[in-house]
Amino acid sequence: MIDQQMPLRGGAARLPVRPRTGRFLVLAAVFVCAACGLVYELELVALASYLVGDSVTQASVVLSVMVFAMGIGSLLAKRLRCRAAVGFGMIEAALALVGGSSALVLYASFAWLGDSQYALVGFSLAIGVLIGAEIPLLMTLIQRVDRQDAGGAVADLFAADYVGALVGGLAFPFLLLPMLGQLTGALFTGAVNAAAGGALVLWVFRRDLSPRSRWLLVLANASVIAVLATATVLVDDFERAARRAVYGDQVRVAVQTGVQEVVVTGADRDSLGLYLDGRLRVSARDEYRYHEALVHPAMNGARARVLILGGGDGLAAREVLRYRDVRAVTVVELDPAVTRLARTDPALSELNGHAFRDPRLTVVGADAFPWLRADHGRYDVVVSDLPDPGITASTKLYSAEFYGLIAEALAPDGRLVVHAGPLGARPRTFWTVEASVRAGGLATRPYRVTGRYAGFAASPDRGGGEDQEREDWGFLLAGPGEAPRAALAAGGPEPRSLRGRELREGARAAAEARLPGLLPSTLVHPRYWEET
Repeated sequence: MIDQQMPLRGGAARLPVRPRTGRFLVLAAVFVCAACGLVYELELVALASYLVGDSVTQASVVLSVMVFAMGIGSLLAKRLRCRAAVGFGMIEAALALVGGSSALVLYASFAWLGDSQYALVGFSLAIGVLIGAEIPLLMTLIQRVDRQDAGGAVADLFAADYVGALVGGLAFPFLLLPMLGQLTGALFTGAVNAAAGGALVLWVFRRDLSPRSRWLLVLANASVIAVLATATVLVDDFERAARRAVYGDQVRVAVQTGVQEVVVTGADRDSLGLYLDGRLRVSARDEYRYHEALVHPAMNGARARVLILGGGDGLAAREVLRYRDVRAVTVVELDPAVTRLARTDPALSELNGHAFRDPRLTVVGADAFPWLRADHGRYDVVVSDLPDPGITASTKLYSAEFYGLIAEALAPDGRLVVHAGPLGARPRTFWTVEASVRAGGLATRPYRVTGRYAGFAASPDRGGGEDQEREDWGFLLAGPGEAPRAALAAGGPEPRSLRGRELREGARAAAEARLPGLLPSTLVHPRYWEET
């Protein structure tokens, strides 16, 4: 009887390399394939959040389906163990093609079909099955090269697999996305995957292959790499066509920053649209209603020092800088590419009134949460112009701890204003934000702008919508004691533009129609927001 716990040598007579070298090459292939597999996984999660939304739900769907599919793949691989070399080579070619093209197909389904949910689940299932089939076949191959006990082989394989996953997980956000982008990054990963799997089988295990199997693997891997290379050459044209399908024909700027995808549409300031990760952030048709309602109630009172959290487009700063007694405005924006665009894009800089040229304004490129932990003095007004609270990635900026930090940064009679999402469509989210502000130690006064004051364009990120009776923008004015109540009761500023006069007339007409919930003071002030 042979002791199964002792390493067994031999069995490598037909291989063209020494056992130690062959073992190293198999583990290197495991490393590369694991890195590629995790990149595919992260690519699906990132695209799911971008195309479908609700990153927590979509990440859960992708990960759970992939893990389930990996189990199926492991079971199916048992049938291929007798032909492990050719089976592994074909699986890697299929994985390279499916994983490398996944981003293109998902984006295409979103752009032209309007839905990528089913394609997302399909790719998660297919990629999971193929990844799951790798380890059983690699286990057979490594014992074919250098026979050893099963425990040692499993330990080596999983060590290489986990280290490769670490490298792939770090390479995706820090190398592939910034340097290549989502689509090209996936195609490049697929080519690397095909090259690594094909090279291992066609070199180390070529004597285990029949002539027919050898030519089949060469043709399969060459075809996959050719397809991925061709797609890489055409990816720029594809992206332009897909963006036109999603955003219309007037896309002027499209750039993938280290934080998000930024797209600007419209030929001039009156038709401008600013999209961040596919969500409409600014529409020139209605942004002034949002920004005036966001800023002006909070400006009633002392306002020498103002802090704007987010607002890299400069539109909230435009409204703040209209007050001559404002001495200093600080804008804390996570993505410097947005503020750079707001400075340099002719239409956007015209829309924000060239706010970044004002010497009173200072821009800080930082995450607002850790930035507030440092002592930067006290502010009379803090404007929270951040992504919608319904977007999972921004939830920490709507937490009680975050508002506690803001409370410490406020002057004794300071005011905070928060965009809290649409009250009509998502009341639970709105009142959760309100409770979080109160938990941070501030008194609150909710108010909102509804479609009854004038139709506004659909703005998913800020709660606007085409249904004027149900959609709205919801805000919270907060501060110590009675400061928010007094500021909101003071009304709005006098109109400074034709748009302001139009709003005043719209508010007056709404009041004369005796719409429910409209404050009587609307007839005195051009205020088109209402308390809730």
